[in-house]
Amino acid sequence: MIARIATVTLALLLTACAASGPSLPPAGFEPSYPTSAQAPTPAPGAIYRGGGTGGLSLFADQKARNVGDILTIQLVERTQASATSSTNTSKGSNVAVPAPRLFGAPATIGGRTLDSELGAESEFEGSGNSTQSNRLDGNVTVTVAERLPNGYLVVRGQKWIRINQANEHIQIQGIVRPADIGPDNTISSSRVADAQIAYRGRGSLAQANAQGWLTRFFQSAAFPM
Repeated sequence: MIARIATVTLALLLTACAASGPSLPPAGFEPSYPTSAQAPTPAPGAIYRGGGTGGLSLFADQKARNVGDILTIQLVERTQASATSSTNTSKGSNVAVPAPRLFGAPATIGGRTLDSELGAESEFEGSGNSTQSNRLDGNVTVTVAERLPNGYLVVRGQKWIRINQANEHIQIQGIVRPADIGPDNTISSSRVADAQIAYRGRGSLAQANAQGWLTRFFQSAAFPM
């Protein structure tokens, strides 16, 4: 029995050590690359090469517009929420049952009438207050994954940073309008439609800020107190 407990404990420790080690970023946000196409042959003596996939463009800014192009998204996310609730209820009831009458007079036992009275009261009072504020700043460079029929661009990308024993991972994807892209090929995250932004942290720092499973149980709705 003791040997079995020691074996299980050792397996849990090895699992914890393996979970805290370095890991690869989640899949699904890999960069998109441009489709290979044969470049058109320039005319003899021409200084402009058409095709739109390379070379010098004389009539357009160097902005992301094709699949595989790079675009920088500036994260300027601000969220703030506040909610307050208060509840106060009370209820009371009283029921009187008169004593039965026998031969025109109230029935008694030992000189006491048989009348009765029932009463019940209940009260409830509760209050709650919740305030949450979040802020996310930084830059994430993504690639164009798809060009929609209306000209809008589906972009997605991720940034994976490992410093000492801490991992920081940012993922973002959404739809951008080419007209919102700045001259320096950047766009604010507030201009990204259907934006899905995820920020995660793993490592010793993230574990120090996380509650243990026993603490989460006592603070969950499953705990009766």
